[in-house]
Amino acid sequence: MRFVTKTIHAWIDYPVALALISLPFLLGLGTSHPLALTISPIVGLAAFALTVFTDHQTGLIRVLPYKVHLAVDLCVGLLFLALPFIFGFSGLDAAYYWLNGAAVVTVIGLSKPEGTALSA
Repeated sequence: MRFVTKTIHAWIDYPVALALISLPFLLGLGTSHPLALTISPIVGLAAFALTVFTDHQTGLIRVLPYKVHLAVDLCVGLLFLALPFIFGFSGLDAAYYWLNGAAVVTVIGLSKPEGTALSA
């Protein structure tokens, strides 16, 4: 049941990057550990750059294969799932990272491999 196509993924990348940059400040993260406030915006900036350089519809400088983009996304998702344990995040800080990590891993799991039907 893989329905997240390359096109769908391309169109959600920029809004997700901007959310990773802004939401920690809007939600007031960092109460359990200061890194809870700073890691997501840094990852958001990296995600923005990754999208700019990915070979898909919204990439501006298309030099990175989409498969590399998906692998990086998976690593970020797994990292976000682990960060609360590594740094002792709790409360909203932990929930934010666990929910984002779970969302990213889920999207990767639902992503269609390139070259399959409906993949763009």
